[in-house]
Amino acid sequence: MTKVYDSALDCRLLYNSPVQNESALILLRSRLSAIVQRLGFPDRKRENIALVASELVSNQVKHAYGRGLIQVWQQPGPVLDLLALDYGPGIANLSRAEEDGYSSVSTLGKGLGSIRRLSDEAFVYTRQENSGPAKKWSGTVFLARFHPGSSNGGAAAGGGGASPFSAGLEVGLFSRSLSDKRHNGDRVYLQEAGGKLRWLHLDGLGHGEPAQAATANLGAHLSHCDTPESLLAAADRQLNGTRGAVAIVGEIGRAGRTLDILGVGDMHAHVLDNEELHSLSFAPGVLGKEHKNPARIRFAFDARGLAISATDGIRRNWEASSFPGLLHQHPQLIAYTLGNIMGRISDDQSLCVVSID
Repeated sequence: MTKVYDSALDCRLLYNSPVQNESALILLRSRLSAIVQRLGFPDRKRENIALVASELVSNQVKHAYGRGLIQVWQQPGPVLDLLALDYGPGIANLSRAEEDGYSSVSTLGKGLGSIRRLSDEAFVYTRQENSGPAKKWSGTVFLARFHPGSSNGGAAAGGGGASPFSAGLEVGLFSRSLSDKRHNGDRVYLQEAGGKLRWLHLDGLGHGEPAQAATANLGAHLSHCDTPESLLAAADRQLNGTRGAVAIVGEIGRAGRTLDILGVGDMHAHVLDNEELHSLSFAPGVLGKEHKNPARIRFAFDARGLAISATDGIRRNWEASSFPGLLHQHPQLIAYTLGNIMGRISDDQSLCVVSID
């Protein structure tokens, strides 16, 4: 049976810390040492990870003036992600900044180029400060990705990693519990089988252990249901007698380049089709309780297609112009950026981002 990925097991925030000065690197490197050993990285790759971590912290101290954070994530694969997100001024000329020898602060200027060379995959998104009346996020997001079984480094253009999904399909996950506590009522199950990538994205009502219990053990339905409607109906039946959940089902077909999506409850989705961003809402109600019948929405992509599903722990008051160029980035970079910037600290938060090229 094709593997079902479960965000509770395969998408884990392993470390999260602000970066105010170089001392942030001490705890980060100590925590990383234990993580990479547990994930089975070879010695040379561990050295590369430590060097990239040092460059990420150094860049934030020099350029973001204590307004940055570093996160370490485990993603399906397994994959280890180092994420550096800041609220600084952004980078005016990214291609020039990545040239060896260039520096805006009179240093050797080898940081950004070395991050690409030492990582298996590397992605960058930046936005400069705006002078308009409406203050929007500015800063830079670096994602350095490492695969335990791949060769050492060498992601000059940000690709070629050991993705668990077929070529042309990319997935990004963000799942974080309220106050980073142990239990998380948000959950994403994913499976690629029969030429289709399908996901079930759930938000258990409330918080904590009861919400997590409601959304547990639902992944097997992806293998046993033939349609998005039957998958949502199976989840509805299993949730009967629990506190209930709201949910979105998405299915991307590789052959016809189609997206089918439907859902129940207070969740939202965004679909980029032919450079137009569509924002979707779903049938009112709660699975396991009372709800209206969901209607399937279909898209057919002529070019690259992108789908984002999100719980109400992610604010929905953004549009493509809020993050210029972001939706053309790797789905995992999109998920981290939106999750960290648009997430509500008063709720569990989760995003699933899927693209087809």
